[in-house]
Amino acid sequence: MAMQQPASGWESIPALLERNARIHAARPAYREKEFGIWQSWTWAEARDEIRAIAMGMLALGLDRGDYVAIIGRNRPALYWSMVAAQMCGAIPVPLYQDAAAEEMAYVLDHCGARFVVCGDQEQVDKVLDVQERLPAITHILYQDKRGMRKYDHAHLHWLTDVAAEGRAGHSRFEDELAKRQGELTYDHTCVMLYTSGTTGKPKGVILSNRNIIEASKSSSEFDRLNEKDSVVAYLPMAWVGDFIFSIGQAMWTGFCVSCPESPETMMTDLREIGPTYFFAPPRIFETMLTNVMIRMEDAGKVKKRLFDKYMALARKVGPAILDGKPVSAADRLQYRIGEMLIYGPLKNTLGLTNIRVGYTAGEAIGPEIFQFYRSLGINLKQLYGQTEASVFITQQPDGEVRADTVGVPSPGVEVRIGETGEVFYRSPGTFVEYYKSPESTAATKDAEGWVATGDAGFFEEGTGHLRIIDRAKDVGKMADGSLFAPKYVENKLKFFPNILESVVFGNGRDFCAAFINIDLAAVGNWAERNNIAYGSYQELTGHARVLDMIQANVEEVNRSLAADPQLAGMQVRRFLVLHKELDADDGEMTRTRKVRRNIISEKYDDLVTALYDGSKSIYTETEVTYEDGRKGKIKATLEIRDAQTVARAADRKVAAE
Repeated sequence: MAMQQPASGWESIPALLERNARIHAARPAYREKEFGIWQSWTWAEARDEIRAIAMGMLALGLDRGDYVAIIGRNRPALYWSMVAAQMCGAIPVPLYQDAAAEEMAYVLDHCGARFVVCGDQEQVDKVLDVQERLPAITHILYQDKRGMRKYDHAHLHWLTDVAAEGRAGHSRFEDELAKRQGELTYDHTCVMLYTSGTTGKPKGVILSNRNIIEASKSSSEFDRLNEKDSVVAYLPMAWVGDFIFSIGQAMWTGFCVSCPESPETMMTDLREIGPTYFFAPPRIFETMLTNVMIRMEDAGKVKKRLFDKYMALARKVGPAILDGKPVSAADRLQYRIGEMLIYGPLKNTLGLTNIRVGYTAGEAIGPEIFQFYRSLGINLKQLYGQTEASVFITQQPDGEVRADTVGVPSPGVEVRIGETGEVFYRSPGTFVEYYKSPESTAATKDAEGWVATGDAGFFEEGTGHLRIIDRAKDVGKMADGSLFAPKYVENKLKFFPNILESVVFGNGRDFCAAFINIDLAAVGNWAERNNIAYGSYQELTGHARVLDMIQANVEEVNRSLAADPQLAGMQVRRFLVLHKELDADDGEMTRTRKVRRNIISEKYDDLVTALYDGSKSIYTETEVTYEDGRKGKIKATLEIRDAQTVARAADRKVAAE
């Protein structure tokens, strides 16, 4: 693939910042809610803050090529620290803020970070806990000074003081900063992001300025993003999507990035921000829908009847209206009434009123959930991407949005399907390499730049849209040779508000079985409405009426699967409701909430065996990790239920003969 020339002459993120400070000087760049009050910085002000931090880092001895770890929740100052590090010729490495100290230690050691920028005392404490094993760390900076007064400040620095030092010494550092910034090219490293480690240790993905800027440019042009748009930054800064949206696309277009006050106030802050451009993984949209359904269950009869009536209409004509397709005048009129009575207030409650473009990705979203939002008139689309692709592999063009595809190749991206059905791509956004791992790089990216995604899929004839079946390593065959694609079934199960997570087994077996995690908020609310007393999550999961409700959900999914000849063999015949939530702290999920199938299969081997040997119940003990790092055990006797399945059409025909 021919190398792309710098996009419009801008060869680095700091160069784009300088451009924005000049042509968008008075426009808002970053907002943050702190102590209930929104604070805002223009592009000119943000540039000055970033330069001050950069010069302060130079004063502390930051060298070219140093790695600067960034740990904390989404805050403008932490984004600025990343760009400041880039200005100095250093490389930012954002980490997951909810990671345990031991997880952080691996990344900090692997990249050899010299500087660590922490959001608050909690993150500082994690770094200090493992610092003895990390001799490369020379300075720890922190933004929030609460609780930090009695620490040894020989190598601890308040970020505000660092910036003040930079301003005070600007005459000493301006020339050096300008020199380093001028040295940055399109092929200098922009950021290093670590994979979630679904199948092993996280790998450091090196992304260049070329990767980030080209991906940001083409994706922004695809959806006509501009300086008048706004996004909310709430997803982990260590995730490539957040880096692209909150730094890459923000710097390219000049739009505004707003940071909520806390995860707890996210929904309230979202309504106040009213973003025009929004991204959320499926679990966020699932949670929003669950909350809507819980509220409607508590609503009065008239309100509930109105909701059901107009949502039925929305499902029928909403997506067609959104896509500009023909709809009768009577239905359009009814839909407008529904917009005034139901859809408008609901979108306002969710904070999605102003959405012009919305995306979901990370894993497949349930088609029913996807259609729910589009029926409200929200332009929600799917994209398919990876950290190694600087996010974008495929996107859905307006007017060609469907729940069962992930769209067409993004601008500048080539996609092909291998002989085994695996999806391959190459693009200007394709990563440089895995840090310190030439073997992994060679196994993933070939000499011509084609990257193996690890996902199985195919292009539809006629439309050219890509359909992803599942992770290639997870797709298999049932004992009778029929398709086994667990993610598809899991997503159908998770459509129900009562089900938070599911893990389906069946590769090489006679039938499919499943672990189910209930959604505590939804099921707890249902229990209260039905006067069901419970003292713990574990007690609720074992209640007979809860199991009846989950069984009804499983059987409804089975009826849906039976209608598709290719999927009918994946009906869930037996299931159990787990006594604990699958948790990243227990190694059962990644920090981006992707299920670690192999670990779950090994850890709960006794439960999997019981699902297939005909047991009606099983006693189990499970080690768990508490928030403070202590270990403990949960003991439970789990009931195993048989779910009704529906005979496949071919089987019914044979039986009739």
